[in-house]
Amino acid sequence: MTRASWRTRIGFILAAVGSAVGIGNVWRFPWFTADNGGAAFLLLYLVFVVLVGVPGLLGEFVIGRRGRSDPVGAFSALGGRNWRAMGGVALLASVVILSFYSVVGGWILRYLLGSVTGAYFAAPQQFFAAIDYGLGSVVAHVVFLLVTAGIVYAGVDRGIEVATKIMVPGIVLLLVGLAAWASTLPDVAGGYSFYLSLDWGYLQANFVDVAAAAAGQALFTLSVGAGVMLTYASYLGEDRSLAADGTIIAVLNTTVGLLAGLVIFPVLFSLGVPPGEGGPGALFISLAGAFAELPYSRLVGVAFFGVVALAALSSAISLFEVPVAYLVDEHGIARSRATAGVGGLFLVTGSLAALSPSLFTLLADTVANVALTVGLLGYLLFAGWVLGRDALAEYESGAGRVARALGRPWLYAIAVVLPMFLTFTLLSSVSGVLGVSVPARWLLVAAVLCVVAAIAVLRRPTSAF
Repeated sequence: MTRASWRTRIGFILAAVGSAVGIGNVWRFPWFTADNGGAAFLLLYLVFVVLVGVPGLLGEFVIGRRGRSDPVGAFSALGGRNWRAMGGVALLASVVILSFYSVVGGWILRYLLGSVTGAYFAAPQQFFAAIDYGLGSVVAHVVFLLVTAGIVYAGVDRGIEVATKIMVPGIVLLLVGLAAWASTLPDVAGGYSFYLSLDWGYLQANFVDVAAAAAGQALFTLSVGAGVMLTYASYLGEDRSLAADGTIIAVLNTTVGLLAGLVIFPVLFSLGVPPGEGGPGALFISLAGAFAELPYSRLVGVAFFGVVALAALSSAISLFEVPVAYLVDEHGIARSRATAGVGGLFLVTGSLAALSPSLFTLLADTVANVALTVGLLGYLLFAGWVLGRDALAEYESGAGRVARALGRPWLYAIAVVLPMFLTFTLLSSVSGVLGVSVPARWLLVAAVLCVVAAIAVLRRPTSAF
C-alpha cells in the first residue's frame, strides 16, 4: 500500500498550524488567561512555547519522520516492541482530547447559528445553560464529528491539506479584522492592561500554579504530546528542514493566540464585563453577552464564531487522523473503514462527555494536561536516549546552517533539561489534583531523581552524550 504524503511544504505547515491553532487559542486560552492573572499567564505561556513547545515539537517531528508511521508503528520500528505502549499513550491522548473537543465544536455550531438568529443575545447565560450538556449537545457534537470525519475520509492530500489551506488563512484574516475593530471600541484600556500589563506580585504569589497552567496550555495549543505532529511528520520528505518548519508553525500559532486575546479582552472590558468566573463556559457566556451590546451584533457574532468554528475543525481533523493512521498503517484497514470505525468510537466517547458536565471538565482540564505532559515526556526521553545520534541526524536532515548549529543544544535540551521540567510540572499537577501541598523544592528534587533514573535505564550505545 502506497503511504500518503503532503503535496506541498505549505500544505504541511498549514495543516500543522491548523492543528495547533484550534480552539485552544480562542476558547481554552481566554479561559486559562482569565483564571491565572491575565498578563502573568501570558508571559509564562510565551516562555514555555519557546523553551518547551518548540523543542518538543521538533522531538515529535524527528520520531514521526524517521519512523514513517503512526505513533504505535513509529515507536515499534525505532525502539522495538516494548515501546509500542508509548504509541498507545498517544492514541489515548488523542481520544481523550477529541472526546471533549467535539462537544465544544458542537457548542460553537450552536452559537454560530445563534449569531444569525440572535437567539443568545437577550440571555446568554441561560442560552449556554440550555445547550451545554444533554441530548441537544449530543446532536450538535455528532454534526461537528460528521464534518470532521468527512474531511479525514478524503485523505491527507485531498482532504486535510486542501481544507487547512482554506481554513488557516481565513482564521488569521478574520481575527486581524476583529482585533482592529475591537481597538476602536470605547474604554478598552482595561482589557489591554489585564492582558498585557504584568502584575509581578500576582506572579510571585502564584508562580507554581500559573506555571503549571501555562505549560499545559503551551503543549495543548501546539498539539504536542498527543501524537498529532508525529503523525503529520510521518508524511514528510527528507528534504524538509524540521527546525524551520517547526519555528514557522509555532510563530503562526502563537500569533493567532495573541490576536484572539486582542479581540476578546478589549471587547469584555469595553462593556464593563469581567473576564469571567472561569470554567469552560466563560467565553460563551461573557463574550456572547458582550456581542448583544455592540452595533452590528449579529454580524460580529457570525464573524467571531465563524473563526472559532474553523479553528475547532482544523484541530479536530488532526486528532481524528491519529487513530485513523494507526488502523491504516498497523492493520492495513482501508481509510474509509478506518474513518467509520474511529468515528463510531468518538460518537460514543463524545456523547458521554456531552451528557456529563463532571466528565467533560475532568477530560478538558486535568486529564488533557496530564496526558499531553506524559506523552511529550516519553517522546523526548525516547528521542534523546533511545534514538540519540539518530535523532540528531534526522534533525539535521534538510536543515540549514543555523539549524545545524543548534542541533546539539536542542538534543541536550530534549534529553535532559525539558524532561526534568515536564516531570516537575507533572508532579505539580498531580499533587494539586490530589489536594496535597508539596513544597516546590521537593517537587524539583523528585523530578530530578525520576529523570536521572529514567536516563540510567534508557541510555544506549547510540547516545550522543
